[in-house]
Amino acid sequence: MKILTGKNIKAADLYTIEHEPVSSLELMERASEVIAQWICNHIEREHPLLFFIGKGNNGGDGLAVARMLCNVGYGCSVYCAYPEEALSEECRIELERLPENIHRFAPGEEFGVDDQTVLVDALLGTGVGGEIKEPLRSLIEAINRLPNKVLSIDLPSGMKTEFGNAGQTIVQADATLTLEFPKLAMLLPEAGEYCGEIEILPIELSPEFLDEAESGYHYITEDFIQSILEPRAKFAHKGTYGQALLVCGSRQMMGAAILSVGAALRSGCGLVTAHIPESERTAMQVSCPSAIVSLDAAGYFSAMPSDPKTYDAIGIGCGTGQRKETAEAFCELLYQQIPMVIDADALNILATHKKMLRHIPAGSILTPHPGELRRLVGEWHDEQHKIELVKELAAQTRAVVVVKGAHTMVVLPDGCCFFNSTGCSGMAKGGSGDVLTGYLTGLIARGYAAPQAALLGVYIHGLAGEKAAEYYGEEGMNSSDLVDFLAESQNQLG
Repeated sequence: MKILTGKNIKAADLYTIEHEPVSSLELMERASEVIAQWICNHIEREHPLLFFIGKGNNGGDGLAVARMLCNVGYGCSVYCAYPEEALSEECRIELERLPENIHRFAPGEEFGVDDQTVLVDALLGTGVGGEIKEPLRSLIEAINRLPNKVLSIDLPSGMKTEFGNAGQTIVQADATLTLEFPKLAMLLPEAGEYCGEIEILPIELSPEFLDEAESGYHYITEDFIQSILEPRAKFAHKGTYGQALLVCGSRQMMGAAILSVGAALRSGCGLVTAHIPESERTAMQVSCPSAIVSLDAAGYFSAMPSDPKTYDAIGIGCGTGQRKETAEAFCELLYQQIPMVIDADALNILATHKKMLRHIPAGSILTPHPGELRRLVGEWHDEQHKIELVKELAAQTRAVVVVKGAHTMVVLPDGCCFFNSTGCSGMAKGGSGDVLTGYLTGLIARGYAAPQAALLGVYIHGLAGEKAAEYYGEEGMNSSDLVDFLAESQNQLG
């Protein structure tokens, strides 16, 4: 799914109005019907609804939704932040359409709500530029002080659509009903927390415009993942689907190795080999009997595995440590020019030995979390600067860079950025990245190119996290649960 930015967001509406053709008011009604339907499906009629209305089209959406829900039995009231003469034409028309039994709070009037009232934020839409001024600033602060559930229409009021949200006054929503596609700021840590759960509601904007509009940002959806899945051949054998090598583990760090190898075994590749310290072979063979073991005489990665050219992909870094001998063996392995998934200790070795970056094999994937990314690219000023640095790293190394976190960002060497739509906060625990590394390595060995492996891998990894949270709860789940749910997540996709 393409994420439009800047002027293209408004242009999509205008193109639809001109070419469908449909009036601006009719398009507003269409969007409002979809929003009203979502509320009907998720909010019981016993809950009163208080709509906070701005002066533009976002306010018009809120007024239309209030009318529609009132007509099907919801108790609705509206608080208008501005006098009628300040409203846009469409917003004023929607105000005039309100039924008489909807209570209207005038600008500045005191409003009281009980704990059961759901607040609907329709103050500001996608046109926010600078700082929020009165009367909206005080109104947003008042909303945020209330304990009530808050729904925001399109995006939380006060949020800029892309960058520059640090220190901004923004509505704290429990759910954001965003129209047609998520806005980039919703997916970034600078302000994404304000959105709560993100619900994408299609309003039938012109598919021709959406297809042709230029954007370097995309949202990974199930339909997209379905389109890149490779079927398995009936008469295939284990050699058909490649060999993965996981260089992982050291004394006292075998958990990372077991997690990554376990995930690789769920990827669909033909053979998985674990290169581990000889002293730790029992732990690996008991935990992952389907894996082959390649043994290192030291208690850490210190020597090349035999016949490295037999492998189709190598995952490295999970629990290996960063000793001098490990760095030297890693450098030697890089010269084999076999596609790699580089994580954890291996990333930190690269950050310390920057000259090694030029030897990263084509078709590789780097999987840093924010701390590892800082060590690789340096400190960033803001989210926009961070994305620029990641793009430079991907172009420099010719590798896919997977920046782990909420809405994990996948940056391709050509600069295209994809944001993941699956996952949950319960995955923010040690070992989750090791699972991802093993799974991605197996997917490359299985035959996927690095971009497709990264996109498919982060989506299924996140889906496994959602299933683990559903079963154990976000607090109780741990990284080993992700391995168990990878197969179920793959099966869900067919």
